[in-house]
Amino acid sequence: MMENIKLTAGSAPVGQKQMLTKMRGEKVCVFYGAKQALYDVDLDVPERQVTALIGPSGCGKSTFLRTLNRMNDTIEGCRIVGKITLDGEDIYQPDLDVVELRARVGMVFQKPNPFPKSIFENVAYGPKIHGLARNKTDLEEIVATSLKRAGLFEEVKDRLDEPGTGLSGGQQQRLCIARAIAVSPEVILMDEPCSALDPIATATVEELIDELKQNFTIVIVTHSMQQAARVSQRTAMFHLGRIVEVGATEKMFSNPDDKRTQDYITGRFG
Repeated sequence: MMENIKLTAGSAPVGQKQMLTKMRGEKVCVFYGAKQALYDVDLDVPERQVTALIGPSGCGKSTFLRTLNRMNDTIEGCRIVGKITLDGEDIYQPDLDVVELRARVGMVFQKPNPFPKSIFENVAYGPKIHGLARNKTDLEEIVATSLKRAGLFEEVKDRLDEPGTGLSGGQQQRLCIARAIAVSPEVILMDEPCSALDPIATATVEELIDELKQNFTIVIVTHSMQQAARVSQRTAMFHLGRIVEVGATEKMFSNPDDKRTQDYITGRFG
């Protein structure tokens, strides 16, 4: 019996590794009151890869990103049409537990936003509220493992009781990544996670993203074409609330099909 496997558009030829679809947006439209921000967006997000969303400011990248874990629910007057699925399940069905969804689909924001708590408590917060630790030893192991996966443990292991807000900007962002992965999400959404960081901290976070994709599906919004080219395997180009092109990052950056993509990547977009 053949397995029923969903594949992304442009699946690999026979004999090559095929891409499983982790999340899928179908004909997604987003309205803020009477204003429409997204128009019929179709996008497959491959499992355990990095998908970059690029395009000019105000084109709908972050709006679409927030639909993937229902962050737009917090915006008054926001209305979403279409369908978004996680492992084939509609995440906008009325009886879906949104708290559970956001544990499965975590988010790292543009500016580091550690809680006004200790480094330990920042990472322990999610596992505590989701009941993931049976005892103190379990919790300590989750915190240490998450900090190690975020490449931060060696830098903070002797000061876990100190405030997370006392770390440098790059360390704070890695702390936020550790906080996100502490609840064992399946997908991590990143909204311009390096825009507030210096080049050295940015390089560290990019290396971390490359490591995390071994275990997590990642969707990143970035205004840096160099960053998109370095960290992602697939790229979607947004313009005026629509996707104009989506495909393998290498092809998108070397031989795009749409002139708007070519102009944006080469800095001639206007």
